[in-house]
Amino acid sequence: MLSDVYFPRVNGVSSSIRTYARALVAMGHRVTLVAPGYGPESAHHGHDDDFEVIRLPSRTIFFDPEDRLIKASALRAILPALAARHWDVIHIHTPFSAHALGVKLAKRTDRPTVETYHTYFEEYVAHYLPWLPSPLLHVFARRVSRKLCHEVDHLIVPSQQMVDVLQRYGIETPSTVLPTGLALDEFTGGDGARFRAQHGINAGQPTLVTVSRLAVEKNIAFLLQVAQRLVAEFPSLLFIIAGEGPDARRLKKIGAALGLQNNVRFFGNLDRRTSLLDCYRAGDVFVFSSPTETQGLVLIEAMALGVPIVSTAVMGTATVLRDARSAVIADEDVDSFANTVAQVLRDPVRREALSAAGPQDAQAWSTDVLMHKAETLYARLASSSPVSIPPQPMTEAAQASD
Repeated sequence: MLSDVYFPRVNGVSSSIRTYARALVAMGHRVTLVAPGYGPESAHHGHDDDFEVIRLPSRTIFFDPEDRLIKASALRAILPALAARHWDVIHIHTPFSAHALGVKLAKRTDRPTVETYHTYFEEYVAHYLPWLPSPLLHVFARRVSRKLCHEVDHLIVPSQQMVDVLQRYGIETPSTVLPTGLALDEFTGGDGARFRAQHGINAGQPTLVTVSRLAVEKNIAFLLQVAQRLVAEFPSLLFIIAGEGPDARRLKKIGAALGLQNNVRFFGNLDRRTSLLDCYRAGDVFVFSSPTETQGLVLIEAMALGVPIVSTAVMGTATVLRDARSAVIADEDVDSFANTVAQVLRDPVRREALSAAGPQDAQAWSTDVLMHKAETLYARLASSSPVSIPPQPMTEAAQASD
């Protein structure tokens, strides 16, 4: 697997890659991930649980300082070492340096490539390059998507809605609709009462929660407006926002301008095995309104933990919420969305029913179900290439340096 992003960078792509890799290892496969290095040691060779991780030297991106771009010299250095090893399938997760390396590696080794289209780039680019004309950026995103998708053998697309978008782009590469899903054993338990006690939140205080990267495209400013409407009826309402990102400062200013200083708290990134679970469970309602999700993994996480959901249903979120009994779908209209949340807050019996349905809804998105489909796809792609041979370990001398 190759990606331009991975932990400690927290986002849906990082979570998806880790879920894929862990599930494949549990099924008896060997996985190697090539990803950027973060922090003082820009390159190292190690493991994340049971799969190999090769970190390459990288540099920051001026318009997106959270992310890293793998250095060209590191790509050149690592390619011969990777090509000397055997791979059954090369799985590319992002369209930048990792894509270029994956395509070159496939040509060197005559192995099939599959790429996951994780991100709806046409809807993202204008937020990160605001000084360029939006129509031009949309055309550019579509053109680049066509080029990149036609360079691989197969696409994994998280939702049918995203497949429809790619077809409108004129992309003809074969595709499989396959959400990543969730390792449900990692999203059990959690103690909302503990989270409330630790952070001075009263037991009966009406509480909304959202978990998201703090970026413009996640539409959290809309949820702040919803919270403002709700405070009129629920003066002690608290809106918990978990996550970090480039839009954090703007969102805090918006919250203050809306008079929500006592009704909104930003908690940053929380530990996925402990405090994040407690944070979810502390919410009376999980709220979400991003219009650009290809998957909406946080909705599945909320389901698994039994948190009632009020959300818009657009792109990948429409797929996750279809037939879900643990969620109420609302329009992207501040008053309508606020009224829907208010109805759920007023009705403890309804909240209990939504909560009870969540873990059952989440079962449909279990990696135990979905990853067997990925395994079948990998096997089909690998069988169209030369016979497999055992993988060879990479020596220290063969690892990338800069």
